[in-house]
Amino acid sequence: MKMEVLIEDGSKVNYGDIVFYVTGASQSILKAERLVLNAMQRMSAIATKTKQFVDLLEGTGAKILDTRKTTPGIRALEKWAVKIGGGENHRFALYDMIMLKDNHIDFAGGITKAIEKTKQYLKETNRDLKIIVEARDLNEIKEILKSEGVYRILIDNFNYEDTRKAVALIGNQCLTESSEVSTNKP
Repeated sequence: MKMEVLIEDGSKVNYGDIVFYVTGASQSILKAERLVLNAMQRMSAIATKTKQFVDLLEGTGAKILDTRKTTPGIRALEKWAVKIGGGENHRFALYDMIMLKDNHIDFAGGITKAIEKTKQYLKETNRDLKIIVEARDLNEIKEILKSEGVYRILIDNFNYEDTRKAVALIGNQCLTESSEVSTNKP
């Protein structure tokens, strides 16, 4: 099959626009048609939604990051769609960065111990990975800030008021990440 692309990735598309022409054996075109259309629709939706969020945040300094929680087998395509929409790729897999989540912290015996054990592991294995630590409340953020070497704090399930407090508390000491802002948390 041969493809003539008329509209490049990331371009605005209007109803009725022709994106590309395909020529080749009819059997080959029919076999690929549904897969290509489904992929285009899904990736276009991801890119479009990402662009809407990026536009909403314009001028704030905030960035839209994607997640590892993607559709099995097409993570690379979905992350590509986020980039096309103006977002940024976060971690591709568990090997990119270390994220200390609540269960890791609890298992290690607390935030400080979890961070210390992680740094020791990185030193022993001669790895250079960034550390992200999840915080469940403002007190945990205060404890995280006492440790050096934390790249980013994940403000997880905070309400808007506590998110603002957390961002102010963290300031420029490290990057912040907020996920799933909850309006139900007291």
